[in-house]
Amino acid sequence: MAFTNPLKNKTRRLFYLSIGLWMNVNLLYAQANPELALLQKKGIYVPDFSYAGYHNSEKALPGQLGVTLLLTDYGAMANDEIDDSKALQAALKAAHEMVQPVTIRFPAGRLILSEIFYIERSNILLRGAGSGALGTVLYFPFPLSMLADPESLKELREYLVKYEKIQKEPENNVYAPFSQYAWSGGFFWTKVPGVRVKSYLKEYDQPSNVLSKLTNGRRGTTLIEVSDASQLKEGDVVELQWFNKEGELGSILKELYGSTDIRIGSHHWRNPETALVRQQSSIRNIKGNKVTLADELMMDIRPEWTPQLVEWKHLKEVGFAHFRVEFPLSIDYPHHVEAGFNAFFLTRVFNSWIQDVKIKNADAGVLTEEAANITVSNIETLGAKKAHYSVAMSGVHNVLVKQLKVKNSVRHPLSFNTYATKSVYTNCEVLTDPVLDQHSGCNHQNLFDNIKVEVTLNGERSYPLFAGGGAGYWKPSHGAYNTFWNIEARFQDGFDRSEKIILKGMKDGPEATLVGVHANSPVGVEYGPEAFIIATGKSPDIKSLFQYQLEQRLLSLIKKN
Repeated sequence: MAFTNPLKNKTRRLFYLSIGLWMNVNLLYAQANPELALLQKKGIYVPDFSYAGYHNSEKALPGQLGVTLLLTDYGAMANDEIDDSKALQAALKAAHEMVQPVTIRFPAGRLILSEIFYIERSNILLRGAGSGALGTVLYFPFPLSMLADPESLKELREYLVKYEKIQKEPENNVYAPFSQYAWSGGFFWTKVPGVRVKSYLKEYDQPSNVLSKLTNGRRGTTLIEVSDASQLKEGDVVELQWFNKEGELGSILKELYGSTDIRIGSHHWRNPETALVRQQSSIRNIKGNKVTLADELMMDIRPEWTPQLVEWKHLKEVGFAHFRVEFPLSIDYPHHVEAGFNAFFLTRVFNSWIQDVKIKNADAGVLTEEAANITVSNIETLGAKKAHYSVAMSGVHNVLVKQLKVKNSVRHPLSFNTYATKSVYTNCEVLTDPVLDQHSGCNHQNLFDNIKVEVTLNGERSYPLFAGGGAGYWKPSHGAYNTFWNIEARFQDGFDRSEKIILKGMKDGPEATLVGVHANSPVGVEYGPEAFIIATGKSPDIKSLFQYQLEQRLLSLIKKN
């Protein structure tokens, strides 16, 4: 359900008040819910995940932006089996020369594209005629590896060589260098020109533009105090940063991973000048040295973590909607050696979206890095090719993926990766080889919510549903307060037997919360260390924690106004 801003005008306020009775009943019902009550009684911290998404899920996704450019006016012709790349590049060039918001409209039918299409401006929507049989199909015949190396991945290429990133599978006779496209790059690629996206090598480090030091603030609130507000303006999008400058036993590591005796990788202390925790947020109000953010603080403001506000360069209001992306069926390259059939690479974007898109035979459907407040909705990945990712979250904050249906086999079908925070998968289905993946690298406070998976046991009485991965220097697999809510496994075989089927989790995932893992057979859950697991074997009364928290927050906003 999409929400408009409840505070925008009287009509909207009246609308929300008109459904207030229903929401109040729902709120009271949820407060009486035994799972929520038990979490509160046990002192288990549950982040408010409702800020994830486009405009913190307070506004509906736009269907149109400003002036419309028709791709056919730039020479594209559907279904003629002639490459349309020049037409789309021409349309994008025209759009980038315009000041006003712009929509580029694709015609119905099949278009052939074979270049990277960089989006380097805000307020632009690429819109097709639909993702169904009579809609728009964008066919990419070649992988990214057949194109010239992108300049913006130069640092990544050097990193892969310097650290000898090699995929080693002796049993399959595989010994091959990692591809630069294993987790980066896409044919639709958002970026701010000249701005580094991700830190790989120290020699490329540049000092951040520090806007202010942070002096006070509490986790779970929106109010912070700054040392100097002179460089801040209401509406600015800034990045909050926290550091570990205390070394291997730094106090911030206890906040991230709890007090469990667990191995913590060296990247958490060997780069003390690189922020360990990051949060992108917009400024709603400034009064003196007190600043109100649009979303809640992830961490306390403590002097030993040297927290600061820095400039965060980004695009905004970038959208993709209503089309299919198709790739040819190619061989399944080994893990990390993918050829680069990647549809989207979202970097440096804020308050943006992808809606109603089907992606066939991809290596990766949607990749992300340094992005925040994005909604990815009504996405379907399919095809006979085994993919690396469907929609992956890496280096993101407040990203919402909802109504994603994964029909194809994917190594990491739903994945929280390095630096993913306060992000959500909700109302998603994984129909083949399901894994709820958490991929190391200081990812924490994320939510898997109301997820359905189809599992084939092949005679086994256990299944590794909750998996972890990533490099050892970024271990453990995730940080504290990652939450699983209402996870349903539908076993395709073996469900007619009475003994429990064990859904296995990781051993290095500290302080996770799992509520309502259930199936069409008796199930047990193994997860650690110090996971809080309740209501196993049944669906909780609140089907979606994200939806409940969003309704509660919007109701609170209405009451205040």
